[in-house]
Amino acid sequence: MKFIFIGILSLVFLVFISGCSRNTETQFRIRNEQLNKVNLNIQTSGGNKFTINDIESGQTTAYQTISEGNITATDIILNESVSFIAEKNTHYTIIISTGKPPSFHIDQ
Repeated sequence: MKFIFIGILSLVFLVFISGCSRNTETQFRIRNEQLNKVNLNIQTSGGNKFTINDIESGQTTAYQTISEGNITATDIILNESVSFIAEKNTHYTIIISTGKPPSFHIDQ
């Protein structure tokens, strides 16, 4: 009985620890579905601006942390953009595809 109680307590502790270790920051990544390289300007509602250059065709970048709020990603070459409201604890993928404006997708 004592061993069962210790086993259950250990299991509860491990579940608690794994739940606390999740990344809770707002993050995004870029997926290029065009045939050419893509260069993007990213602007946040906090006024931060940065550029991500040379995203190869078929490439998906690593996640990058951003602050929550309005995010605008503009394809420098095609001058097309997508804007969305980034919420806390959410991961986004901005998809740059051929034949249509960029879109975004919430990763689950």
